[in-house]
Amino acid sequence: MKPITFVDQVRIQAFAGNGGNGVASFRREKFIPYGGPDGGDGGNGGSVVLWASKDVASLLDLHFAPLVRAEHGEKGRNQQQYGRAGKDKVVPVPTGTEVRDAETGEFVGEVLADGDRLKVAQGGKGGLGNMHFQTSTHQAPTEFTEGTPGEIRTLRLTMKTVADVGLVGYPNAGKSTLLGQLSAARPKVAAYPFTTLHPQVGTVVFDATHAIRVADVPGLLKGAHQGVGLGHDFLRHIERTRFLLFVIDMAGIDGRDPADDFLSLREELRLYNSDLAQRPYGVIANKMDEPAARHNLVVFKRRTKKKPLEMSTELGEGVPELKAKLFKRFFPGEKPVEF
Repeated sequence: MKPITFVDQVRIQAFAGNGGNGVASFRREKFIPYGGPDGGDGGNGGSVVLWASKDVASLLDLHFAPLVRAEHGEKGRNQQQYGRAGKDKVVPVPTGTEVRDAETGEFVGEVLADGDRLKVAQGGKGGLGNMHFQTSTHQAPTEFTEGTPGEIRTLRLTMKTVADVGLVGYPNAGKSTLLGQLSAARPKVAAYPFTTLHPQVGTVVFDATHAIRVADVPGLLKGAHQGVGLGHDFLRHIERTRFLLFVIDMAGIDGRDPADDFLSLREELRLYNSDLAQRPYGVIANKMDEPAARHNLVVFKRRTKKKPLEMSTELGEGVPELKAKLFKRFFPGEKPVEF
């Protein structure tokens, strides 16, 4: 069996800690003849907190350890001492993780940026010791309260890639090669479809103070919005990108028409999420070093009314021009440059 290396959806159970009980006790000290109640409060239970980290690539760890428990609070002590509070359970997850109730589907929250935190299960409150129940007419109270239980929740975590640019295209269009040319990422590249089985994210560094993140989303197929070819699993990683780059195989090496590819991809995104149809985008005409590409480009421009950036990612041609356009797009002087 092939080992699991990437998980972008997982179901977990989060157990927050119970609050510790308060206690009933009385002072027994030398030279204090009448004493009095001195039972302390119980400590609060720990909560379960998700913490977004740019260094976590998937939900793999939670796939193998889906039961997450915070510490219980300790019970109170005599001499009005509080019990120790339970430690929170802080769980590292990828940036862009969405959380929903697994039973109802209700949206709980999300962590988007590195360092974001989200409390998903509240720890119980510590009980009160008998020192709180003393009154002028009730000098020796034996009452105390128990701590409240911590929340127990069943949750579904879904990783949705957070990046500035999402590379969109059919399998074997050259997205992985392009990512490798733009950044230090080294996704698997081969002359067959679906070499990318999960999103790859690379950082495009322009200078010491300017950089963007680019995500290579696995290749889509017609019907992706209905789940064809793991379409839903792939499409959700595009939702949180700010800008889309359609990478089109202008040579039609796999026997597809480039214009049909582009129009089909646009429609798949619209059918999956209408907001994606409004997302700003650019178009790359890839594999322009192939003989058929020049003729196909003329037809593509006529049918789509688009003027794509011509590139050959395999040879590195057009990469400097693309980086220049991306820089002006994300770090404009007055307004973003148009592709």
